[in-house]
Amino acid sequence: MLKIGIIGGGAAGFFAAVHAAGKGSEVIIFEKTSRTLAKVKVSGGGRCNVTHAAFQTSHLVKNYPRGGKFLKKAFKRFQVKDTIEWFENRGVKLKTEEDGRMFPVTDQSQTIIDALCNEVEKLGVKVRLKSPVDKIEKVSQGFLIHMGNHTEKVDKVIVTSGGSPKMEGFQMYKALGHEINPPIPSLFTFNAPGEDLIKMPGISVPNAHVKLEGTKLSYEGPLLITHWGVSGPAVLKLSAFGAEWLHEKTYQANAHIRWCATLKEEEIRQKIENYRSKHPKRKVIGHPLFELPKRLWEHFIYKCSITNDEIWKNVSKKQINSLEQHIFCYILRINGKTTFKEEFVTAGGVNLKDVDPSTMESQLVPGLYFAGEVLDIDGITGGFNFQAAWTTGYIAGTSTKKDP
Repeated sequence: MLKIGIIGGGAAGFFAAVHAAGKGSEVIIFEKTSRTLAKVKVSGGGRCNVTHAAFQTSHLVKNYPRGGKFLKKAFKRFQVKDTIEWFENRGVKLKTEEDGRMFPVTDQSQTIIDALCNEVEKLGVKVRLKSPVDKIEKVSQGFLIHMGNHTEKVDKVIVTSGGSPKMEGFQMYKALGHEINPPIPSLFTFNAPGEDLIKMPGISVPNAHVKLEGTKLSYEGPLLITHWGVSGPAVLKLSAFGAEWLHEKTYQANAHIRWCATLKEEEIRQKIENYRSKHPKRKVIGHPLFELPKRLWEHFIYKCSITNDEIWKNVSKKQINSLEQHIFCYILRINGKTTFKEEFVTAGGVNLKDVDPSTMESQLVPGLYFAGEVLDIDGITGGFNFQAAWTTGYIAGTSTKKDP
C-alpha cells in the first residue's frame, strides 16, 4: 500500500488528501496546530470566499501578481468550474456576488469546512494534530518525516504548509535543495500616520483609483479610510502587485488617489466650472459634488482654504485648481503597513522553476510535491488564493497515484 504524508492541514492540504486517497493508498495529514482549516474558517469575514467567477484562464491568471504563468498550465487540469462542480457534488451550492467573488449560499465558512472534513473522513484519511514536522529526509525507498522524537516513514510527501513570514519557515525545503524566494507581505493596508485623512475613519468611496508615485502600479475599486490610513479592495490589490516595490521602499511612498476613478481631469474641472456657473450664490461646503461623502468634501474644502461661508462666485481660480487636484490626484504619504494576521498572505516561497506545474512534483526530489501558498504564488483578494490552493492541491494529490 502506498503511504502518502501531507504536511499542513489547510485548504491545499485537505484538497490534496482527498485526491490522493483511494484504493491502495494510505494518506496522513500532519498539522502542527490543534486545529485544521483555520484560514478557511476566518476567510471572507467568516463566509469563505471559495473562488472567483473568472471562467477564462486568460482572465483568471491576471489576478496573480506572482505565479500566473505557472498557474496557466495548472488551470488546464483544474479550474474555477471544476471547483464549483466539486463542492456542488457534495451538496455545497455556491453563489456569485456582484464583484465576482463566490461564497457558499449559506454564507458560512463552516459549510466548506464540513464538506472537506466529511470527504476526508469518508476516504479514510488520517489527521494528526499537534504534529509539527522538523525535517523531511529522503531515503532510498521514500521519505522519513521527523516530528520531534517521532518519525514516520512514507512513500511520498505533499507539502502544503502554507506561507511563512520568515525564511526559517522554508528551511526544510531549502535543505532538500530547493531555491526559496524570500517571503514578503502581500495584501496589506497603507498606514498614513499624521495625515489629516485618518481623522475621518469609516468614510468610503465605491470606486477610487490608487497609484503608487514613480511607478506604473495602480488599481481601482472601493476604498475605505481607517484610523491608521487607507484600506479596501483598491488598496489591498495594489499592495499585492506592489509588494516587492513597497518592500524595497520600506513602505515609505506616496499614493495618488483619484476619488472618482472613471473621471478624467478635464471632466472634473468642467463639472466644477459648470456647477459654479449654475449656482454662483450657493455655499461651496453645502453641496458635495461627484457624489462624494459630505465629510470628505468638507475635508477638501478645508485643504483648499475655502471658508465655510464661501459661495461659489467668490472662489478664486487658485482654489478651484486646488479643489480639482484634491479630487483627481490626492497625495497621501504612506508610512508603514498593516497586515491582516488571520488572512496573512505572503509573496515568496518555493521557487516555481523547481516544481513541475503539470504534476506539482519537485524537479529535484522525486516523490516530493508542493501545493498552496508554500509555493511562490499569491493572488489578490477575491477568492484567487483559494482557487490556487484547490488547483495545486488537486494536481499534487492525483499525481501521487501515478507510478513513479
